[in-house]
Amino acid sequence: MIVTLTPNPSTDRTVSLAGPLERGAVLRLTGSASQAGGKGVNISRACVSAGVPTVAVFPAPAEDPFVTELLAAGIDARPVPGPAPRTNIAVTEPDGTTTKLNSAGAPATPALLDALVTALEGASGPGGWVVLAGSLPPATPASWYRDVVARLRERGCRVAVDTSDEPLVALVAGLPGPGAPDLMKPNGEELAQFTGGDAATLEADPEAAAAAARTLLDGGVRTVLATLGGHGAVLVTPEGSWHAAPPPTTVVSTVGAGDSSLFGYLLGDLRGLDPAHRLALAVAYGSAAAGLPGTTIPRPEQVHPDLVPVRELFTTQESNHV
Repeated sequence: MIVTLTPNPSTDRTVSLAGPLERGAVLRLTGSASQAGGKGVNISRACVSAGVPTVAVFPAPAEDPFVTELLAAGIDARPVPGPAPRTNIAVTEPDGTTTKLNSAGAPATPALLDALVTALEGASGPGGWVVLAGSLPPATPASWYRDVVARLRERGCRVAVDTSDEPLVALVAGLPGPGAPDLMKPNGEELAQFTGGDAATLEADPEAAAAAARTLLDGGVRTVLATLGGHGAVLVTPEGSWHAAPPPTTVVSTVGAGDSSLFGYLLGDLRGLDPAHRLALAVAYGSAAAGLPGTTIPRPEQVHPDLVPVRELFTTQESNHV
């Protein structure tokens, strides 16, 4: 079972351009699509596709088309009464370059935030995974994820967090402490946000990315899956670090690729795979998603972990832990 929380859900509209994006120009579209989304929702979609039980918790009016769409997709959607989801726009160019225009969403009240946690606690149980994913609505304390992690871990849940900016910085600032997640999934830019490093350098250097990720383990995080765009991903655990390179992929849209990677890792965990094979499955899912339009979630038959090379890393920081 994977329970997901998307505190700031969105209707994701993706438009594809016939040529490069140009400011101030009139541009032709080759396609467009709209889908109920948000990081947690995307992971629940992947669960349904792979036959993994899932519950998706998010704020929305009960009769909103957003909810209807998820129910029709076979997702156990549990909306908490709240404002309608925001709208995000992704613009994709022929070479796969993606420009995202994300709206902030409606402010969250303390009562709504409490209701979301109550819904999470009702849907989750000891030993199960709970994924806290995405941005926080306006008026939400930056430390909210940290507080939710602490409550869920008290209940014996395993908690994964995928977020950025102020919520990520606040989460890391609280380490070590009861708000340390079992799993974090930063990308290169997010690694740079809490280490002060250069995002491009971290993405291009798996050893540097692994060293940055290991600082989270020093704060009590059990596992870090750091996605590095076209350079694959690194996995860092107390037992070691690994890097996986992506298979050859024609990039169509990177929207949702990180969500698919996180799901691939969790799926590998549920299957009892070893760390290297969990990482291979994560990168295979992310690469498959990048080769599909919009926020399309890859089907299991489109995912090929056997094509993902994995190598073990040994960083300077790891040598200090031996």
